[in-house]
Amino acid sequence: MMLGAASVVSTAHAGDVERGAAASRQCLACHSFAPGQHLTGPSLADVWERRAGTAAGFTRYSDAMKRSDLVWNDRSLDAWLRNPAAVIPGNAMAFRGVPDAGMRADLIAYLRAVSEGQVKAPNRGLPDLKRADASHRVTGIRHCGDAYRVTTGDGATRTWWEFNLRFKTDGSAAGPEPGKPVIVGNGMQGDRAAVVFSRPAEISAFIGGECP
Repeated sequence: MMLGAASVVSTAHAGDVERGAAASRQCLACHSFAPGQHLTGPSLADVWERRAGTAAGFTRYSDAMKRSDLVWNDRSLDAWLRNPAAVIPGNAMAFRGVPDAGMRADLIAYLRAVSEGQVKAPNRGLPDLKRADASHRVTGIRHCGDAYRVTTGDGATRTWWEFNLRFKTDGSAAGPEPGKPVIVGNGMQGDRAAVVFSRPAEISAFIGGECP
């Protein structure tokens, strides 16, 4: 039977799962708890007793991580969460560490509970770009001077300063259909966006050079 995080609370020495669930929110900026769903970092599903650098389907490990023979358990996770750079010098994780020993214990308890199926971890769902509405489906891009003019499926055209418009790819199941890029907001002020393509080869072929 699947239990809620509040139902599985370990001893004070081992850490508190409920507190660990709250602390784990800081991990969600870079990691998912869903199996096979990799973000900036690898999925944290089934991390317990897994050898470092071996999450299936994650291809962006640093050489230092891939060479490591570390196995994730209480001791190694505590050291890693305290100071990743000291445990595996040269690793690519941009994280200074958790100085509070109690919080580290809580996080470790939660990671173990998730891996062992005692709690259901949150699933950080990525947007399904195949379901984008007409106002986000890109039908044309023209480059002129220092600007891109992006036309969408609803007939609207918006001009973006070239430095504020990014071109990205998403080949995952949630990415756009081939040849049907999607534009998504990418900034707090509404002045930045990203056009997401299915694969890199589509980018230059899609952009025209005509000025109005």
